[in-house]
Amino acid sequence: MTNTISLNLDINGKTQEVTVEPRVTLLDALREHLGLTGTKKGCDHGQCGACTVHVDGERILSCLTLAAQVEGSKITTIEGLSDAAGELHPVQAAFLEHDAFQCGYCTPGQIMSAVACIREGHTGSDEEIREYMSGNLCRCGAYPHIVDAVREAAKVMS
Repeated sequence: MTNTISLNLDINGKTQEVTVEPRVTLLDALREHLGLTGTKKGCDHGQCGACTVHVDGERILSCLTLAAQVEGSKITTIEGLSDAAGELHPVQAAFLEHDAFQCGYCTPGQIMSAVACIREGHTGSDEEIREYMSGNLCRCGAYPHIVDAVREAAKVMS
């Protein structure tokens, strides 16, 4: 028999109960147990950034974080960025405006990192944006457009 634990997770402003094995990552809890598939599983080793979410306002790699570690924390996924009326977050809108994606697989993680990058105040130059976004890989090479989108969103959000 497999041991399980029940967790109450605050995800996108709603408390969700989930029963998982203690070894289940936040990424797998989100995708496989709660149906929040916007957060992507890329490398599953913390090297690509596709699984980036916010926990208590800080960006984390959900593939390296156990779901049990974040009980009692506020978790925000890509699904939680837009407002209740469905209005896109300024970073989401900027990504659309600047074509900052191609295949789109890395986009949720890129957007979550971009929101954190702006919140952290790391948008003083294109070089700084690139440095603080460097944990998120884009195999399609949309980096110039991503930097443009982050720069514009930072202006809108300031």
